Amino acid sequence: MKIAVTYEQGQIFQHFGHTEQFKIYEVEDGAVVSAEVVDTMGSGHGALAGFLQAQGVNTLICGGIGGGAQMALAQAGIALYGGVQGSADEAVAALLAGTLSFNPDVHCDHHDHAHGHGDHACGEHGCGHHH
Repeated sequence: MKIAVTYEQGQIFQHFGHTEQFKIYEVEDGAVVSAEVVDTMGSGHGALAGFLQAQGVNTLICGGIGGGAQMALAQAGIALYGGVQGSADEAVAALLAGTLSFNPDVHCDHHDHAHGHGDHACGEHGCGHHH
């Protein structure tokens, strides 16, 4: 199994569509056997699902993610654990232990306008909790 995490400086990056790096974990028998950080080479929203599929990824842990990207991941057969914050390594360990806290209804629907501040994280203003 391969698990990808949206990645920035050890933490889960909160905007899937703007992800510049994923940390990809190779898992065998319930344990991580290797991990590497890979650059998306500037792939945007639509191309990221294909990028992950090409890497052999079957599970994604991320922060905020829009509906179109969710559909692309579903079509690629990639399981989604969204709305997650904190350490990438700890999130993978929690997933493998069956204790990962995630939001099955995560949604980030403000991709069409500029945020105006570079340190924005979806989790800070309730994204992922819209109904």
